[in-house]
Amino acid sequence: MTGEIDLEAPDFESQYNNRARVPDHPAVMAMWRETAEAARAAHPPTEIAYGPGEREVMDLFDAGPGAPVAVFLHGGYWQALDKSWFSGIAPAFLAHGVSLAVPSYDLAPAVRLGRILRQVRAAVEATRARTGARPVVFGHSAGGHMSACMLSEGRASAAVAISGIFDLRPLIPTSLNAALDLDEREAAALSPVFWPVPNGSTPGGTVLDCVVGGDESSEFLRQSRMMADHWAANGVETRYDALPGLNHFTVLDPLFDANSKLVRRIADLARPGA
Repeated sequence: MTGEIDLEAPDFESQYNNRARVPDHPAVMAMWRETAEAARAAHPPTEIAYGPGEREVMDLFDAGPGAPVAVFLHGGYWQALDKSWFSGIAPAFLAHGVSLAVPSYDLAPAVRLGRILRQVRAAVEATRARTGARPVVFGHSAGGHMSACMLSEGRASAAVAISGIFDLRPLIPTSLNAALDLDEREAAALSPVFWPVPNGSTPGGTVLDCVVGGDESSEFLRQSRMMADHWAANGVETRYDALPGLNHFTVLDPLFDANSKLVRRIADLARPGA
């Protein structure tokens, strides 16, 4: 399934440092900002506190009474960004009658990754308490990792992990670990590929989609394929989809299009009985 990995491999830095791999990422992120501001003006969200901390808040874009809800967990290697960057994806889901919750969380190195996971659990549980149902959870990069964690724990009805990292050990020798400060023991303990596989006796859902950009590094492609294959072999309904021509940043482009296959898939999973 996962096997041993060589933590001295010389190319992990180039494989996982996506900002270095995609020189024009600032333009893509500027688009995220612009669309977020427009979406917040057109559909002002309700800010909900899910904990006592300054960043323990989430935006809820409400599609109306009784609407199904999806939770989006943002990326940034657990050390950058917040909810305000991703409001631009809300209109696509509102067009399908699906509410969208987007939480912020504390960032490394101020807190450790285990603390961030506890915050995400609280945000997902707060969403569930508000709606009375487990939400579908989807996320990008670090958010893809946490989406799979939420499904493993039975907190989500389904999970869509976009460019997720499911085995954290390859991050240890990279510059990305300066803030995370992971050692091999902690990295393995926080890797959902080693967590319990949801099954028929797990409360919640047993559907995991692993989506990745076709132009991403071989390691990101491997991680998504590995996770989908491992959980599928253990009875989970999984999908692996490498989207042609998209990199680690543009892989989010379909989320801005209400008619995209990815938005339709998440919206369908969010509906009761999906």
